[in-house]
Formats: sequence, C-alpha cells, structure tokens
Amino acid sequence: MKIGITCYPTYGGSGVVATELGLALASRGYQVHFISYAIPHRLTHFVENVYFHEVEMASYPLFEHSLYALSLTSKMVEVIEYEKLDLIHVHYAIPHAVSAWLAKQIRKKAGKDIKFITTLHGTDITLMGLEPSFMPLVKFSIEESDGVTAVSRFLKEKTLTNFNTNKEIEVIYNFIDIEKYRPFQEKPFREKIAIHGEKVLIHTSNFRVVKRVPDTIRILQKVKKEIPAKLVLVGDGPDRSECERLARELDLQKDVIFLGKQDALPEILNAADIFLMPSQSESFGLSALEAMACGIPVVSTSVGGLPELIIHNETGYIAEIGDIDRMAKYVIELLTNEKKYAIFSKNSRERAVKYFDKNLIVPKYIEYYQKILNN
Repeated sequence: MKIGITCYPTYGGSGVVATELGLALASRGYQVHFISYAIPHRLTHFVENVYFHEVEMASYPLFEHSLYALSLTSKMVEVIEYEKLDLIHVHYAIPHAVSAWLAKQIRKKAGKDIKFITTLHGTDITLMGLEPSFMPLVKFSIEESDGVTAVSRFLKEKTLTNFNTNKEIEVIYNFIDIEKYRPFQEKPFREKIAIHGEKVLIHTSNFRVVKRVPDTIRILQKVKKEIPAKLVLVGDGPDRSECERLARELDLQKDVIFLGKQDALPEILNAADIFLMPSQSESFGLSALEAMACGIPVVSTSVGGLPELIIHNETGYIAEIGDIDRMAKYVIELLTNEKKYAIFSKNSRERAVKYFDKNLIVPKYIEYYQKILNN
C-alpha cells in the first residue's frame, strides 16, 4: 500500500503523531509519502520507504497572501498521479481536508479516484473549527471525507455536537514508542539541573495561551514553600516571553529553566519527578503520555480527553482549570510520599504500555485503511 500523509511539520502534537505513524507504517513495509511545506521535525534521518514532497509556494504580485491550500492541492494531485498512491491521510482538518477533497475532485474529473481519511486532533475542532467563517468549511470537509478518525472519545463527541453531523467517526488513540519513551537508569541531565537534589517538575508544549504555561510557574512558587524544586519548560511559542517575565517577577528565574524546542525528550523527561499539564483544552495529551511512558506521574486539568488518559489517584491527579492551589497540593503530596510516588510511577508506565503502545495502535490505523479502501 502507498499512503500519502499531510500534516503540519511543526512542534505540535498532530504533526508528531502523523510523523510517528508514517515511520511506523514504513517499518512495516508500507510506502509513505509526506506532503507538506517543510519536512516534519521528527523526520531527522533517512528512513527506508519514507519520501518527502515539499509544497512549493507560488510568489506573484497579485496575491497579497500565499495560497497554501491550493498549492497543497496541486502537490497532492501530482504525488497521487506519479507515485500511484492508494490513499491520502490528512492530519488536522484546516486546510488539509479541504485540499484533499479538491484533489479527489480533480482525480474524479480524470476518471480516477483517490480516497482520503481525515484525523481530527483537537483545536481544528474545538478552536479554529468554531470560528464562524470556518465552521461550514470544516463541517463540509468532515462529511466529505471517506473516513474520519478522532484521537479521543471526547473529541469525537465534541465534533458530532459542534457540527451537528451524523458522520461515522472512529476513535483511534494517540500512541507511544514504549522502547524509546521508558524509564532510564542513568539520568545525567537531572544531575545538571538539580545540583542540590531538588525535585524537578516539567512541562512541554507549544506555549499557546490554551496551554496555560504561566500556571506551571505559579504551581512551582507554591511547591517551593514546602519542597526545594525546579521547573523545566520545553518548547516555544507565543506565551514564552510572558512566562519569562512572570518567572522574574516571582523571583524564580533561577528555578525555571527554559530549554526551548528539543528533540531529546526521553532524556529530558527522565530528569523529572512530576509532569504538569494545566491546559484549558486538551483533546488527548500526547506529551502527558510521553511522560507516563517514562514513569512520570502527571498532574493535569480535567479537560477534554485527559481523563481518558490519566486515571485520577492512580497514575496522577486531575484538577479543575486554574486551580493552582489544588495542583500544587497534589504535587507536594506525591513528592513527600515515596511509597505513593513509586506506585503512581509504576502505574503510569504500565498504563502507557498496556493501552497506548504503538504496536497496539498502528494496526488499528492499518485496519481502518483497509476498511475505507474496501468500501
């Protein structure tokens, strides 16, 4: 089978999942063609059966803005025709599903067909998709997709409700490479940041407002009143400057470590004791799963798909949005009770292995591909 995958090549979860799925499919002998404006950031080296097709952006004085959706359509049509693709799998509805639908119509006009699957990841439904100017387009692209998947039950229900559609949506959870994300015996990075044996809190995200990254700094402030602690922030985005300002304002600049975008996540996660996810919206929580696979308990908000991933009082704790006091209390409770922490750490790793191992989830995508192709 030859599969085209389109995703955003950036640091967000949808691009990560799409890239890891493509790599997993390639390792099983499928031919995978990534189609995007830049190479996905996790495609760091040559992999057999993986090909990248860059979407060229036309520059013409008449066009004030770039026509990415149309350029993407043209590239899709080209790759479908010359690489003989069996299927297009787009991640994130806007504008990828629309471009795939246009490519499908062009192929139909030529007397040929291509089926496409849309995977919904979250903000394409809960944020961008609810913009009045986008709603009809998102609804149309969902209903015209040959198949639709969502990364959590929450996102499936949200889609059906928000867009008043009866489209059949398959829930296929995000997944993890449990061999890559695992507890390490040696933790050299921890020794560099927790010089005096401090406890380490960690958060990774794209620093958008919806992630509420400043809350992690306020949680650290409260935890430090009881326990010596550091906070490691991984990633970059619109809220980073605000977070740096807040750390200085609270006189925590020496205790909050900004690492920026990083690829060596397993090594960094293994330096931590607790993963913080205070988001106001989270359709699944891939970064929390990465932490759990490393045996790191998660303290998060009770939003979206997080309760499907994190089991309260077993693998971590869940609190209401903005309840910094409770989240800090949960962190302190775990960090001052070695026995409970060990149980939560073990439970976190076991849950990741039992339910979210890529060897369990990737076959579900393959099965779904076959189902759509056979319809």
